[in-house]
Amino acid sequence: MSPGHTSPAEETTAAPEKPKVYGSFSEDTVFSLLSAELAGQRNRFDIALDNYVTQAINTQDPGISERAFRIAEYLGADQAALDTSLIWAKNAPDDLEAQRAAAIQLARSGRYDDSMVYMEKVLQGKGDTHFDFLALSAADTDQDTRNGLMKSFDRLLARHPKNSQLIFGKALLLQQDGDNQGALTLLENNPPEDGEIAPLLLRARLLQNLNRGKEAIPLLEKSIKKYPDDKRLRLTYARMLVEQDRMDDAKVQFSNLVQQYPEDDELRFSLALVCLEAKAWDEAKGYLEELIARDSHVDSAHLNLGRIAEEKNDPQGALEEYEQVGAGNDYLPAQLRQTDILVTSGRGAEASKRLAAARDEQPDYAIQLYLIEAEIFSANNQGEQAWKVLQQALLQYPDDLNLLYTRAMQAEKRNDLAQMEKDLRAILKRDPDNAMALNALGYTLSDRTTRYAEAKELIEKAHQLNPDDPAVLDSLGWVNFRLGNLDEAERLLRQALERFPDQEVAAHLGEVLWANGKQGEARKIWGKFLKDQPDSPLLRSTIKRLTGSETL
Repeated sequence: MSPGHTSPAEETTAAPEKPKVYGSFSEDTVFSLLSAELAGQRNRFDIALDNYVTQAINTQDPGISERAFRIAEYLGADQAALDTSLIWAKNAPDDLEAQRAAAIQLARSGRYDDSMVYMEKVLQGKGDTHFDFLALSAADTDQDTRNGLMKSFDRLLARHPKNSQLIFGKALLLQQDGDNQGALTLLENNPPEDGEIAPLLLRARLLQNLNRGKEAIPLLEKSIKKYPDDKRLRLTYARMLVEQDRMDDAKVQFSNLVQQYPEDDELRFSLALVCLEAKAWDEAKGYLEELIARDSHVDSAHLNLGRIAEEKNDPQGALEEYEQVGAGNDYLPAQLRQTDILVTSGRGAEASKRLAAARDEQPDYAIQLYLIEAEIFSANNQGEQAWKVLQQALLQYPDDLNLLYTRAMQAEKRNDLAQMEKDLRAILKRDPDNAMALNALGYTLSDRTTRYAEAKELIEKAHQLNPDDPAVLDSLGWVNFRLGNLDEAERLLRQALERFPDQEVAAHLGEVLWANGKQGEARKIWGKFLKDQPDSPLLRSTIKRLTGSETL
């Protein structure tokens, strides 16, 4: 069956269509087909499929093989769908739908060259080809397979140079290979035929990929004037406005779409999110409440209503919203915000009580809830309470690496380096390539002890695992500084700061520059970061230690 033949809803609810009238068959065949139909009426499609596949093979009849194919596709029986589509195509050489079905099933099974042979028959018969499907289905295959498919496209394009579906399919392949410019040039040199929307959408996406999103806006505006009722164009335009940070314009577009498609709650949710981005709190609230009333995106709506309440300085209202978020993607963010509100307002005991109840109600989230509790207490300078939470959590889950790592970080804050090392070593015993643990232990040994050689070995292993991680580059720079390798330290810390402009990295680089006789540049770097974080204790203490004054 060609893509787009039925809607996904129809595919999952509608039974396969009634059988056609067949020619003269043997008694055994007729009995088998009748049994298949009775089985189908009783929803035993497995029996129906088995009988039909057998008879398709035995009779080679196009009607029976088509029926077998429809049932196989309905059931998601890929091998049976492929086998029966090939029998159908072989015995109905002039039936373009049969040729297309075979082409699509062959593509699904990864046989792209064979698929192109059948799709070319559809092309020659002036039928509706699906070269775009062939290209899209190859997205997850290896490069050699895609190269072979590209050659097949080029071979057909040499014979049918103006076929818009071939051109679009090739553009998709080029995009998959990362050649956005090649795909864009191909589409620009071959404007789509009237009524073809997909190439316009792809052009807009390619421009966005090439950081030329602004150029996509007039292209989409022109296309919308030509096809004012096309939902995909309007939706792409609205999303492109969001990406261009034109929130007010995006709000207008999403609002129009919701008016045009009032039953589409995905659009309504998008509009609510755009209103949030535009800080139009009351408008966003209205759409989110509509979604709850329509029983759609309920958890996300409550989460965002909580955020709106926080923006309006209504912590109690926020808590009431967060409390209503159930298990799913929005559950942990809601628990995090709820805990933060309670702890920062001096209601830590209540936060702990709520989280304990949440762990009982949602045991699958227990570890993450412990981590939230510990991290919020720690962030609010309640280290003792954070420590108690982690001790309790590790009694229950002694082998959890995230809990061990979090306790190690808390131990470092308590100056309990022995406990920190013990926890990080426990992680590395079970996961020797854990780059975070390697880096954390290596950095602490270089910063808080004189075990520099050991520290360097740990950090170098982390660097081999994650060569571009700025935290690892910072650690490697710092241990080189401790070892007196100032030039190497400077090189690594410059790389780290470039990738991650952070006050700690800036403090480290400044100190290395200072030691390397480049005091002017050190002051410049510190000054730049002090502008953004004037109260940074790390920067202030570094500057005071080296210059004798907290000010530059």
